[in-house]
Amino acid sequence: MNESPSSAPREVIPTPLCQRSLLQAAPLAGTIKLRPEDFLVEELPLYDLTGDGEHVHVGIQKIGIRHDELIDIVARHCGVSPRAIGYAGMKDKHSVAQQSLSIHLPGQPDPRPLDHPHVHILWTKRHQAKLRVGQLAGNRFAIRVRNIEPACIPRIHRDLYRLSNSGVPNAFGPQRFGYRLNGHILGRLLVLQDWQGFLDELLGSTGTPFPEWQHDRRDTFHKNEFRAAIAHWAQSDMAERAALKALSQGATAKAAVNAIKPQMRDFWMCALQSAIFNCVLDQRLQANTFYQFIAGDLAFLHEGGAIFKVTQSMLENAQEAASLQTRLNAFEISPSAPLAGPGVMWGEDCALPLELNAIAHVALTQQHFLDPHFQPSGSRRPLRIALTHPQAEAGVDEHGNFVRVAFDLPKGAYATSVLQELFGGAIIQDNV
Repeated sequence: MNESPSSAPREVIPTPLCQRSLLQAAPLAGTIKLRPEDFLVEELPLYDLTGDGEHVHVGIQKIGIRHDELIDIVARHCGVSPRAIGYAGMKDKHSVAQQSLSIHLPGQPDPRPLDHPHVHILWTKRHQAKLRVGQLAGNRFAIRVRNIEPACIPRIHRDLYRLSNSGVPNAFGPQRFGYRLNGHILGRLLVLQDWQGFLDELLGSTGTPFPEWQHDRRDTFHKNEFRAAIAHWAQSDMAERAALKALSQGATAKAAVNAIKPQMRDFWMCALQSAIFNCVLDQRLQANTFYQFIAGDLAFLHEGGAIFKVTQSMLENAQEAASLQTRLNAFEISPSAPLAGPGVMWGEDCALPLELNAIAHVALTQQHFLDPHFQPSGSRRPLRIALTHPQAEAGVDEHGNFVRVAFDLPKGAYATSVLQELFGGAIIQDNV
């Protein structure tokens, strides 16, 4: 049974978003995502397909739906479990996105045409292996910004090329944290195994602010009217519905949390790791060490992802310091920050206090991430990423004037990080 919300004071967890920028640009007001067609993203493949094998790779175009919805639609269409579907990355809901999926169909024909208003199969080709997360070269973005003065084009063009030279702060964008920007809070509650606190945050009215129209469903949860609460949530709200269904059947708080799909729980754990990374990045931007090494840094090799330690003695040796700077300028290496977990290498010397401070920022300690059973296990992520093929132009269509920016980013990078730099954080997302 659901317990009453705890009267104990809640930890105040700051925003998970990066608060500083590299260019410190004066704000340029504008609106993105007025419609999915204003935000185009195309996945760039990492390798060629062989044409035979047990896995059918399909090119998908999805319009205005979440990643988990896409997987469920394709799984039902092909008559397979969602576990039989592979993907390289998750694409923004509020976009027109082209990406690849793989479907394990041994001895079965290729998928038939898919009749769905928001999902289209563009092509199919066989391959021997399942598509895995991260198996993509990057993404190509083309974004139309509305409600903006076209005369700003010279500045945007200049700043895009500045970013192509220096690199872009590799921040995790708002989509990493959910529509309430509380994914990291849910991840933290999972780490603490605070099952009731998790349900209160997900379903109740005592945690992070939520849209006004959700009041009734959240009040119904606090009244323990779980079956009635289910009816308030849409079919796409799968985590909320799964937890409420378990509670309506008498499940404990822990069992109700575990009734949520593991992929969704992994999403919240990744959001927690991402908030910690963003906090380290914020500190480095504030200290002007975003693309400089400090003692104890772990340098990230962009080709292959290997890391090596940067020591104080290396920085004090003129020849070694010059070599590091040359490799930095060539975008061969960059400083990195942790995606906290038991498998991560931590910084030392001057770098480690920044990483520990970021963990304290979410009211946890390093010890919480040393448990060998913690998942995801952790890794290092570069503080900057390369921006290539920059474009900026003004235009007009049936919806009015716009400024179009386009660029390529490597895998794992967020277009919102580029927009933050170009428009000084004044961009408004308006999903309709």
